[in-house]
Amino acid sequence: MKKIILTTAIFLSALSFQAAKAQVSFSINIGSQPEWGPVGYDHVDYYYMPDIDAYYDVPAHQYVYLENNNWVHRSNLPSRYSNYNVYNGYKVVVNERNPWVRNNVYRAKYANYRGRGNQPIIRDSRDARYANHWTADRRDDRKDIRNDRREIRDDRRDFRQDRKELKHDRKDARHDRGRH
Repeated sequence: MKKIILTTAIFLSALSFQAAKAQVSFSINIGSQPEWGPVGYDHVDYYYMPDIDAYYDVPAHQYVYLENNNWVHRSNLPSRYSNYNVYNGYKVVVNERNPWVRNNVYRAKYANYRGRGNQPIIRDSRDARYANHWTADRRDDRKDIRNDRREIRDDRRDFRQDRKELKHDRKDARHDRGRH
């Protein structure tokens, strides 16, 4: 009798374990969405941007784009997209894991959305639920500008040093020619 009860308990536990695996977890991530994201979505995993055929990973705050035939995750878009404005470009919400695996489907499905710029964005919304949207992009931009300025300063300093050394080398060369 104990074996029957034990077997039944194990069987029921296995069934409940399978049922628990089938449950879907869904969370709200409005605060993680960037200010240039489209309004109206409580949860977003990715934005597909048809104009540049790239994605934005909302939870990771990274762009996903094709580079040398590989999909890469980066905090900024590459220079080839420097003319693309994330505020004006159309974004499609994609709540699928690794959507770039099926990029040909998204490219074909949303080809007609290229060039559209009439999409309301979070930055311009008066909806209170967007009051605390993700603003790190601006901080990142300011950080990038500071880094760029620092690199320019360093380059100028290096250039002045190189020029000074070149001047000194020329002076030494003239002096050495005068000895012979």
